[in-house]
This record gives sequence, C-alpha cells and structure tokens, in this order.
Amino acid sequence: MPSLHDFTTWQPLLRLLCAAHTETLTAPGGHVAGQISPGGWSVPLPHRPPQRGRASQVSDNQEQFDAVGRIVEALEEDGSDSVSFVVEASSAPGGVRLHLIELGSSAEPGIATAHPGTLLLVDGARPEPVRRLPEPVPGAVPAPSADVELLQRTLRERLPDAVGASEEEIAAVEARLGVPLPAELRALYQVVRGRYEDWDDYQEPYDTIGCELLPLGEVYVADAASRHVLWRFGAMEAVETGPEDAVQGLVGSPGWIVFGDNGGGDRIAVDLTPGPDGHIGQVIVIDHERNIGAGLVADSLTDMVVHRHFDGRPVRRTERPPLVAHVNRASVPGLEAAAHPGLEVLSIGVWEKEPLGLAPVFGLPRLRTLSAYPGTLADPCEIARLTHLEYLQLPPAEWRVLLDAGAVPTGLLAADIEAHRQRDNPLRTIALADEILALYGRPPIADITVLEGAAS
Repeated sequence: MPSLHDFTTWQPLLRLLCAAHTETLTAPGGHVAGQISPGGWSVPLPHRPPQRGRASQVSDNQEQFDAVGRIVEALEEDGSDSVSFVVEASSAPGGVRLHLIELGSSAEPGIATAHPGTLLLVDGARPEPVRRLPEPVPGAVPAPSADVELLQRTLRERLPDAVGASEEEIAAVEARLGVPLPAELRALYQVVRGRYEDWDDYQEPYDTIGCELLPLGEVYVADAASRHVLWRFGAMEAVETGPEDAVQGLVGSPGWIVFGDNGGGDRIAVDLTPGPDGHIGQVIVIDHERNIGAGLVADSLTDMVVHRHFDGRPVRRTERPPLVAHVNRASVPGLEAAAHPGLEVLSIGVWEKEPLGLAPVFGLPRLRTLSAYPGTLADPCEIARLTHLEYLQLPPAEWRVLLDAGAVPTGLLAADIEAHRQRDNPLRTIALADEILALYGRPPIADITVLEGAAS
C-alpha cells in the first residue's frame, strides 16, 4: 500500500499539477493547493471534455483519477479522514516542495479547500442555535384529529399483511430513547414494525403511511447534536419562534422523534415540543439541506395517514425586526437600519460605499456573530467594543489589524479566517490561525509535513 508521507505516492498527482500550473508555480510566491478525502476531493486540475456525441466517462480523465486514487488508498491505510496540500517550486531545478497539512483538534475541516475551517477556541463550544432547547408552551395539547383507534383500524384495513412490533420490542426502543413513544406512534408500530424484509413491494407501506417508515430499531431522537451543524453555518443562524408558529425554529429538540423519511433524505418526526400554534404529536419534516428549523406536515399522525394531509397549514407571518441582518448593496442599506436590541447576527457583504463604522451596533445585548467582507470596516479595532461576540469571521488583513493592535475579542468561542481559496496561500492562513489560537491557549491548528523532490 502507498504511504501518505512518501513523496513517490504523490508524484503522479504532482506531475499533473505542475503541467497544468507551470506559470503559477514558476511565479514568485506561486502555489497550488487542494484537499483529498476518501469521500471526495478538490484538486485544481482541468477535466478533459468527453468525446463528441457521448457522455463523460471516468476513462476521459483516468490519469487524474488514478493519481488521486493513490492518495485515497494511502489515507485509508493511514486511517486518516482527509489531507490538504500545498505545492510550491523548490530551489532544485524541476523540483517541488509539497506541504501535507493534517488538521488537529483546534479546527473544523475546511469545505473543499486547503484553508483551515473554523478555529475552535473553547473545547466543546457549540453555536448558540445548537445550544438552544425548546421553550415550554403551556396548554399545548394533541390535535382534535388525533385518534389512535381510527389510525390503527385504518392501517389494518389498508395493510392486512403487515407485521406489527411486539410490546417487548416497543419497550426496548423506549428504553433506548429514554422517553415513551407517543400514543399514535406506538399504535403505528403495533401494526407495522417497519422491517424491510416484511415486504415484497416496499412502495405499499410508503403509499399507505405517506413516508418511508424506519424500522422500529432505527427510530431516534432528533436533538441538536443529531444535525451536525458546522460552526460557520450555525453561528450565522438564529432561533426564532413567533406566536403564529406551529413548529419551534430549533436546530433539534429532545421532543422530535424521527420515524420516517420522505425518500429524499428529509426526516419525518413526531413533535412533542410544538410551537405556540402547534399540537403535541404533530408531524414535522426536518429538511436535510437546512441547518435549523422544521416544517409542519400534519396536525397528527391520524391526520397524515388517514386523511392524507401532508402540507401543513397556511401561516400568516408577523413582521418583526430580523434577528439576522445582511448588510450589503442589495439588502439592508446600512448598520443603522440593521441595529435593534434583538439583533443576533450581523453579516456585512459586498459594499460599494465608504467603509462602515460599527458605532450603530455598540452595546447591542444579543449581538453574538459578526462576519465582514474585505475592506468593509472603517476601523476593525472597533470590534473590541462588541462585548457579546461568540463568533467572528474576517479576511486575513482585518485579522492582522486586530492581532497587531491586541484587539482580538477575548470572549470568542470560534473564529473563521475568510481567505480567498486560490489567491491566498493556505500556509499563511495557517500561520495566522496559530496566532489566534495561541491567544486562547489552544494547540497549533495542524501538523505539516514537508516533502521535496522532482515531480517527474
């Protein structure tokens, strides 16, 4: 098996990279970077177009796939999840210097880039929306449509050959989950236990129930930890639930009991922690492409299965100042318009006017996230006056200003360096990251192995 830290393992890939980026690598300070993992890779190589008249095939770019495949084999042999790399020209004629970057525990992985992801400044810290638990809703009750007997009777009529779960199987699941199954969900599994081997045609239970029913042993609680939200996404969201909402706008809840899938990766759950306008036991859908919130499917399992209701009900939204403000040339026109006591997240994007001063948001009690594009801040050191920040995302130049001035906020839980993935050298980003981490007593962000040799 190839070794990850053996230069010969990388030679086929380096040969392709040098051929594709000759001008870049021979220019002063030139570099090429990428990331490889067994599940996918981001390597800056051109793809050959398919022959005219047929679809693209692996063989069209076989040399590239083979070269990356050697790295993937080495990762699997090494037991590593991924490796990032930076290639530079070395002083030897025709030689290259290869930097292998393996992240430690001080950062989340970057997304399809060799630049490091979010810097984790406090062990175990999670974004505020992930930390949020459901609010109590006094007086919440099951929907009038909930009818256990009608639900069971209908299921037995429509699925006469179904095999139900035993009381022992249901008790085992309840013990594993730590909560009793809601009455309707228990009734459902008493008729249909959800095992795939029980059906010759799995479409039959799907059509009857309205979703792909998980086997009883795969039912789980969709709490916040189950959603795996990265810092750079979670920190930019805000939990918001209005009096008109049937579902609380959470990342997850100990009261969301997942029992199905819509066939496209979205999970179907019974909700025991509804919003102010919801019902205990309502059915919700958790979108796998979103980091927060869920949508109402039906007021009850009976409503979904018996009455075939799948689209929730209309909601008349109440206009409120946004908890997340995007200040840019096309959205909120300035910080004065964004500022209000409930503001949690401030994102400053493409801005074609004079750089902005942060005075309008000084003292806001809930402002925990700031993200800013290059050159949008008149004085980055003003950030030190945002005393409630948990997460800060800035370009390298702005971080440099804060570090040189000793103005990096002391209460941050996480931070991101928003480097340009092609223009900025990841090695410089890593050096900057290590300076930030050192302020918080955190270990360096990565182990870097340097290999040198001829690309061919």
